[in-house]
Amino acid sequence: MIRGIHHVSVHVRDLERMIAFYRDAFGFELVGEPFGWKEEPVLDALIDVPGSAARGAMLRTGNCYVELFEFQAPPGRTEPLSPQDRGYTHFCIDVTHDIEGEYARLKALGMTFGAPAPIDMGHVKSVYGRDPEGNVIELQQTAAHCDFRLDRLPPAA
Repeated sequence: MIRGIHHVSVHVRDLERMIAFYRDAFGFELVGEPFGWKEEPVLDALIDVPGSAARGAMLRTGNCYVELFEFQAPPGRTEPLSPQDRGYTHFCIDVTHDIEGEYARLKALGMTFGAPAPIDMGHVKSVYGRDPEGNVIELQQTAAHCDFRLDRLPPAA
């Protein structure tokens, strides 16, 4: 039985900096200790990346986890994806109120935004931004009449 999405993973260049950013920006807490591997055939097989070497950390807030990886090998793409690219391109942070205040706070912490403020679409106020390494993060605040509010999900079984 599928329960739901457990975590989203983000490849970062500077693990410590990004742990601090996600903690300060979104309230994520480090779960356990950061971890790492090199020359581990079982991990190469697990992630389907021969010759991999990486450090990582699992972070948690609310009802979700974010896993951060800093790969040392093999070399990968250096440019983050954009919203129109194929594949996983962003994750969304749900704001309960005052998305404009969160926008200003996150901007002060190093996020950049293309829009000068969140955009009110009627059922949701939303804005896309980028973390300090360029990864796309959406902020959204759903209206009371929105059909996909997090507080309307049934409790986990």
